[in-house]
Amino acid sequence: MGNTIQVGPRQYSTIYQMFRECVRDLDIYPEPTLFVSQNPEANSYALGQDNPYIVINTGILDLLDEAEIRTVLAHELGHIKCGHTILIQMAMWAMSAASALGELTFGIGNLVTQGLIYAFFEWRRKAELSSDRAALLVMDDLNPVMSTMMKLSGGSKKYANECSLQEFIKQSEDYQALDKDGLNQIYKILIYNGAQGTMLSHPFSVERLHYLRAWAVSEEYQQIRRGNYQRSPASGSVNVAAESSENQTENLRRQIEELQREIDRIKRSE
Repeated sequence: MGNTIQVGPRQYSTIYQMFRECVRDLDIYPEPTLFVSQNPEANSYALGQDNPYIVINTGILDLLDEAEIRTVLAHELGHIKCGHTILIQMAMWAMSAASALGELTFGIGNLVTQGLIYAFFEWRRKAELSSDRAALLVMDDLNPVMSTMMKLSGGSKKYANECSLQEFIKQSEDYQALDKDGLNQIYKILIYNGAQGTMLSHPFSVERLHYLRAWAVSEEYQQIRRGNYQRSPASGSVNVAAESSENQTENLRRQIEELQREIDRIKRSE
């Protein structure tokens, strides 16, 4: 709130109207808060549980058209709807705690927490695929969701007329074909898990495109479009697969508590 613009009826009114429609379509209550941050990087994120909020950078607004901006809003709302935000916040703390443990034990503690970190990033990449589905459900049109992925991968406002969605789809198919080579699968796993210095929190855009296209022709998606899905409760986030989400949260919370106890034990022994 201190260094962004809070979106509302008199601030970014067009964006606010799109946002409210996405909130309505995903049946989210109460309405999260939306902020615009002055940042040329085309990025956005959602955090918070009891008082969730979404931040989108001006880079998003400058690069995408209105349908694509709506796609981004729906994607971030999907994180809130699915209850991803609390796990992300807990895991952010766990990453800091893991780093502190590594320093206290001269790196030995990193071995203790490595499994937790790998599990979190694997889960987070899967969470992005779920939010992509939320975006498709709101848009009910695959093309703006795919064009959003293309532009966020390497789009240019100046040369937009020279970018082809069909070519990007072909690129996605060519990338999937690489998996026929087992060595390429190993390379992919290494890249995802930090071989280039950092672990990736998002799947590659061409993979997200592949999985979303497959889901768009699935029976599950068609059933949801017909209205055959579990309804959300009167307030709060959707309770579809709630037991699984609660188990994930509890498992992560338990591992974080164990991590904290290990840090406290090491501090006492110094």
